[in-house]
Amino acid sequence: MSARFDPTLYLVTDTALCGPRGVPDVVRAAVAGGVSAVQVRAKDVGDRDRLALVRAVRAVLEGTGVALLVDDAVDVALLAGADGVHLGQSDLPAEEVRRLAPQLLLGLSVSTVEEARAAGPVDYLGVGPVHATATKPDAAAPLGAAGVRAVAAATDLPCVAIGGIHLDTLEELRGTGTAGVCVVSEVCAAEDPERAARELRARWDGAREGAR
Repeated sequence: MSARFDPTLYLVTDTALCGPRGVPDVVRAAVAGGVSAVQVRAKDVGDRDRLALVRAVRAVLEGTGVALLVDDAVDVALLAGADGVHLGQSDLPAEEVRRLAPQLLLGLSVSTVEEARAAGPVDYLGVGPVHATATKPDAAAPLGAAGVRAVAAATDLPCVAIGGIHLDTLEELRGTGTAGVCVVSEVCAAEDPERAARELRARWDGAREGAR
């Protein structure tokens, strides 16, 4: 794949929350509703199953122009032909991943101003958690909108807010300097993922317009 990265509405998948519908079908519906980037996160499966899942999602995204990223696993991203990989603070150093795979889009999770300033050669930052979230119980302390604003102001990189983001909390992120919002349960657990994504996209686009 080789898609342009648009962080406006960034979906991180959760296999358990997608349930029997499966991740690829949820992704298909979510993209139809306005999701602009997809990250496959599947920490509780083996490498072969993770590779098969990423390839299945890649097939769904073919021709959509939506970028596909993989959480943590650089090897899986390369084998599956994904567009990029998202790294955490304890994952491989961004400098070494960049040397190994200069073609990959690189994202990095940060939760402090210091981490943002020390991000290295990455393309965007995932800033959070905004609020506490059950989908990542080991995350740092919640930043709130003010914390997100402070981190985003410390870098010139595009920032995506993540963590406990729901339809009714989007408005508080207006004016924080973030290029987009990242959601998990709000779409993966939704009865209608396409409708959920459409509502999120409309609310976020409206918040951004209101901030101008």
